[in-house]
Amino acid sequence: MDFDLTPLECRVLGCLLEKQLSTPDVYPLSMNGLLNACNQSSNREPVLAVTEPEVQEAVASLITWGLAEHWPGRVLKVAHTAKPTWNLSLQESALLAELLLRGPQTSGELRTNTRRMYAFPDLAEVEACLEVLMEAEPPLVLRLNRAPGAREARVAHLLAGPVTADAPPSAVAPLVRTSRIDELEAEVASLRTELGSLRQEFQAFKDQF
Repeated sequence: MDFDLTPLECRVLGCLLEKQLSTPDVYPLSMNGLLNACNQSSNREPVLAVTEPEVQEAVASLITWGLAEHWPGRVLKVAHTAKPTWNLSLQESALLAELLLRGPQTSGELRTNTRRMYAFPDLAEVEACLEVLMEAEPPLVLRLNRAPGAREARVAHLLAGPVTADAPPSAVAPLVRTSRIDELEAEVASLRTELGSLRQEFQAFKDQF
């Protein structure tokens, strides 16, 4: 099956993979924990400000894709099913999580950025695991052609639809939150208007004395 996940679905899946490896004591994640992971300011590119309903919708879609499931209990939790779906090793899960969370990266960047999930002893192991992901059916990652002036080629995941090897890194699965930014700007404008009205009312009250 070829996957065509939305940017937020990629973020949610990446968070689930990451937290299973980096903080197994709190995995599976509650909805609040997953929301915080999606909006986390470290180890994310870009940093987001998504809402719980948006995350819930992404989880529901991932369940439809067969990539996540609910864990019932006193607090409903969410777990991914990517490892059994693709028979991923711990190392491969770490690489895929990193690509989902921060986009295309070189092998060296991946080795550095996956340390919180798995400490690759050398680049040879990184490359070996990337080869497994590239040769999966369907392929899960793709090595992009080296960009002009770049020392190394980057690797991108293929879960957000087809990617060509010539695609510039910035064009691969962009995570643009234009609608959310518009919502926040409208909310700020509304709060400013409300504050202005309160100031006028307070001044009118003072003028009575």
